[in-house]
Amino acid sequence: MAHTYTSFLCHGVFSTKQRRPLLSPDMMPELAQVAGGILRKRDCKLLAMNGPADHVHLLGILHPKHAFSDLFRDVKAITSNWIHESFPAMRNFAWQAGYSAFSVSQSQFGAVKNYIARQEEHHRKRSFEEELIALLEKHGIEYDRKYVFD
Repeated sequence: MAHTYTSFLCHGVFSTKQRRPLLSPDMMPELAQVAGGILRKRDCKLLAMNGPADHVHLLGILHPKHAFSDLFRDVKAITSNWIHESFPAMRNFAWQAGYSAFSVSQSQFGAVKNYIARQEEHHRKRSFEEELIALLEKHGIEYDRKYVFD
């Protein structure tokens, strides 16, 4: 085959360490810009990012030459450094050790993007823990509850 064509839409989720409510709504647009720049430098594209005070959701198109684990590692490390530099009172900020990533079909793109945009509303009814367990189950991912949250 002379050419390779891919479409990897990914819904990623990760929380602050110990799910501490450290993210403010006013920091989210700039945090999304930083994350988007990190992904652009790796031939990826951030399509949406949002979350309440204790976690974030990302929707992006990922390039197949990069491993998901490398992309999430870089986004978390660089945004953490950005938070430390931009908000001196948050020098101890950290993301959780892991992440969750889910494939998204093109037919579900709009629904997932809308879901991410409505995070504040969504979390008035459901905790992050409930949400993540529901996402894991919806995607058929086996898990041991004692290892899901740090």
